[in-house]
Amino acid sequence: MADYNSVLKLYTLYLLPYSLLYPEGLRKFEYIPGFAIRGLHYDVHKSLLMKIDAFHYVQLGTAYQGLNPVPDEEVIEMYGGTQHIPLYQMSDFYGKGPSIKQFMDIFSLPEMTLLSSVTDYFMAHNIEYDQVHLFKDVSDAIKDVHVKGMMYKWIEKDMEKYILHGDETYAVLNRLVNNNKKLFLITNSPFSFVDKGMKYMVGKNWQDLFDMVIVQADKPSFFTDKRKPFRKMDEEGSLHWDKINKLEKGKIYKQGNLFDFLRLTGWRGSKVLYFGDHLYSDLADLMLRHGWRTGAIVPELETEIRIINTEQYMHSLTWQQALTGLLERMQMYQDAESKQVLLEWMKERQEIRSLAKNLFNPQFGSIFRTFHNPTYFSRRLIRFSDIYMASISCLLNYDVNFTFYPRRTPLQHEAPLWMDQLCTGCMKTPFLEEMVHIR
Repeated sequence: MADYNSVLKLYTLYLLPYSLLYPEGLRKFEYIPGFAIRGLHYDVHKSLLMKIDAFHYVQLGTAYQGLNPVPDEEVIEMYGGTQHIPLYQMSDFYGKGPSIKQFMDIFSLPEMTLLSSVTDYFMAHNIEYDQVHLFKDVSDAIKDVHVKGMMYKWIEKDMEKYILHGDETYAVLNRLVNNNKKLFLITNSPFSFVDKGMKYMVGKNWQDLFDMVIVQADKPSFFTDKRKPFRKMDEEGSLHWDKINKLEKGKIYKQGNLFDFLRLTGWRGSKVLYFGDHLYSDLADLMLRHGWRTGAIVPELETEIRIINTEQYMHSLTWQQALTGLLERMQMYQDAESKQVLLEWMKERQEIRSLAKNLFNPQFGSIFRTFHNPTYFSRRLIRFSDIYMASISCLLNYDVNFTFYPRRTPLQHEAPLWMDQLCTGCMKTPFLEEMVHIR
């Protein structure tokens, strides 16, 4: 999807039936590029959009009501004098909690913008509203857009506007086929939409690339519900009633479930690598329940990697780490002059942290990291995926038989950073005999 403004307008139109009596002024909303990032949490009862780290702490400076930031002290007061969100309030294993939801997919970007824009409109015009009703109305509007097929029809009218040509995607798929790999497609979209989109992306013979094509699969229940059988479809969309005893290449199947899929294919666990772009709907159950290998597609990686390789970011990070080490080591000095220096360093460190955050997104920073901890999104990404990449075309950089080895990640006690070396831009783990000098 390339044009979020059109998506926002479609969501807004479905939010504004006269029975709901939403203000006509909402129809003038435009999508705000770069306002939100994926992985944010939304407190339904407070209309608060915020970024939370892997340990349930709100990153101060990234909490918004409407389109305006909420002061840090107000955020802390909202949650009983702490930045921490209790487990019982947090989103569950699939991103949905009793009062807090996590926005994970690409379509959530216009959804967050719509929620924030409507909230901002109500606040600016002093209109009283119920936060829970607003969230429910927006969620229902979005569900209608997708379930009733309006999204598919909108995209099909102008493929060039919404879908990119997939020359590299075709190259990856063709390469795998030529190396005798079995390919399958499991999607929630209807066949008519998939067919038009794939023909536009990779060519009219796209079905020849796949051994199995399953549409309207109803993920994630496809991975857990054993009740829905596979149905064979013809290209006109008509369903056949015969029992499915095998999945054939060149045929289109509707619904079904993973248990029948495994029984009919004989495929198991680590022999399968499944790619998806939604951590909860695509990858969670496959990894945790069935032991499949999983790959997450995270388009934001391309921009984030470009930023972390800039001289400005590397300099900011190196100096921030150096300041952190200096602050730790200088706390032993309690004279007035030393305390003043510490205060100045603390202020400078905070300024550098904010600068580094703003390089990614002025409101919310990086999708992967808060000031120092991984984000809640990162925690789920690492939990549910063996590998992740910006695009499946990244596989073109590797041989089909290439093995990705997991990196050893140092624990806190395994890799103390030698600050004198860090200040020169060089980081290493000191030898044991060197560590005896650290006090």
